[in-house]
Amino acid sequence: MDRNLKTDVTRLNPILGKILSHATQFLQGLNERPVGVVPPNYDIASLPKEGIGTEKALEAFNNKYGAGITASSGPRYLGFVTGGSTPAAIAGDWLVSIFDQNVIGAKDSSAPEVERETISFLRQLFQISDSHSGTFVSGATMSNFVGLALARQWIAQQLKIDITHNGLYALPAIKIFSGSPHSCISKALSMLGMGKSHLQIVPCLPEREAIDLDELTKNLSRCQEPCIVVANAGTVNTADFDDLVGIAALKQEFNFWLHVDAAFGGFAACSPKYCHLVQGLDTADSIAIDAHKWLNVPYDSAMQFTRHRNLQLEVFQNNAAYLGVPAENPDFVHLTPENSRRFRALPAWFSLIAYGAQGYQDIVERDCELAQLLGEKIRSCRDFKLLAPVRLNVVCFTLSVDGQEIRLDTIKKFLEMLHDSGKVFLTPTVYGTVPAIRAAFSNWRTQQIDVQILWEALSETISSFKDSVMQ
Repeated sequence: MDRNLKTDVTRLNPILGKILSHATQFLQGLNERPVGVVPPNYDIASLPKEGIGTEKALEAFNNKYGAGITASSGPRYLGFVTGGSTPAAIAGDWLVSIFDQNVIGAKDSSAPEVERETISFLRQLFQISDSHSGTFVSGATMSNFVGLALARQWIAQQLKIDITHNGLYALPAIKIFSGSPHSCISKALSMLGMGKSHLQIVPCLPEREAIDLDELTKNLSRCQEPCIVVANAGTVNTADFDDLVGIAALKQEFNFWLHVDAAFGGFAACSPKYCHLVQGLDTADSIAIDAHKWLNVPYDSAMQFTRHRNLQLEVFQNNAAYLGVPAENPDFVHLTPENSRRFRALPAWFSLIAYGAQGYQDIVERDCELAQLLGEKIRSCRDFKLLAPVRLNVVCFTLSVDGQEIRLDTIKKFLEMLHDSGKVFLTPTVYGTVPAIRAAFSNWRTQQIDVQILWEALSETISSFKDSVMQ
């Protein structure tokens, strides 16, 4: 045995103690740690011939890269709808690495049963019926990928084409309709061979990111073949929601698969105040929801749900003698793109058991209240302009500088100045044709004091920014 490995085995307790101390210091220092850091140009080292052991490796990491690890899991990182990790989720995730289970479901571990129970918890949290089955995947992109793969399989069946065995070559171009699709939808279509160019953008309601049902109806009426509708439950710019009930009703007249991208908006179901926004979610053929967003579990983690597990089995079944034939309740190796699957369900199980439905209702409602608070401050300030109502947890706004055209590079320059303070992190976007800024509240740690710190940083930065613009 390598001498460093042998030493690490004998010193496992003190090593883990140092890791615990390091982790505790990091978590306790989140409020002081910069929320965003532009990393320097690191020199890429050569692989050492002889190692240095875990304790010295920790020292080497801290010396070289430690300062560049940001407080993105903290309360004032408001970009990309990023949640933090609850204490229970951290506990579960640490055990994931200790247990090191490959959750494919070969009946050699209880891990698959934990995933099944966690999926059941989540169905209840999102008010999705038992007619939906589900699995954990790596993120919203892969969750949307799985849902659209099932949609492709469904369309092939409608056309009586066996693409599982014969490929896509006999399949005509598939039309996909959506109002404000996330960029990962195009990425999934590319990976699935359906083509980004076949995603047809349907006009939205005036000053909304919600699809216009009349326009969708016109598009569907012109479509002779079965097609796909990608609905949105929480758009990234303004957290807008499509009328899921209205879209589902169109299935009585038109032949389409309804996929709902509810990456973070699905969590509206946790709250009596906001659950009306996702009314009709249960009617979807497939649903994508992210876990490392508002569920506040570590990266990477998401869920996919579908009413059509038989199609999922057709697409992802892994044919190997050592795996056997899929049973009535198929193993996860037959239901997801991965043959090797991390125990992603465990952090979610811990957090759901620790805090329950009420805990997540509190997180959702508190984040939404804080988004409303920021929206009110922006609405009452002449230096900024609110671009859309604060419907849930995302605030979309832009700069209002007299005599200055606001371009995207203007927004980026402002955000660079804002991020230099290290206090907050926001992301640029374009809303309609307007260059804008978005703040997404989804972290369990965020409090009213954090909104105050954010507002002070915005106010200080806009003052400096206007001075620099007028020079």
